[in-house]
Amino acid sequence: MKKTVKIFGMLLIALTVMASCKKDTDPADRDFFVGTYSGTITYNDGSKDISDDDGKVRVVKTGETYNFIFGTGIPDITGVKFQGSGDTYTSIGDGLTGISVNASSLKILVTNSKGTWTANCTR
Repeated sequence: MKKTVKIFGMLLIALTVMASCKKDTDPADRDFFVGTYSGTITYNDGSKDISDDDGKVRVVKTGETYNFIFGTGIPDITGVKFQGSGDTYTSIGDGLTGISVNASSLKILVTNSKGTWTANCTR
């Protein structure tokens, strides 16, 4: 009887561990693409055209959204949410679609009323 209780207890512990590890991870809970990417970045708002072949984009997580900090006079893109599977995530939301990011590369083509941003960066 003691052996049966012991086996049942171990099985219960194993099932609990497996159940807690199986939860789907929301992209907002993942931080693997936070950091700095380097490469070609551009911005155009109709009156100014900025291009930097050696530009940097810093990705920062703020709550459940992400901000893309450009520097070199390019306005930041803020409040971006993501969806995806595997290791690559794509931006969602009005005026913020066109961002694809993973642990090693960042691709941006965002056009909205504030201008057009592009980036082809790696880390």
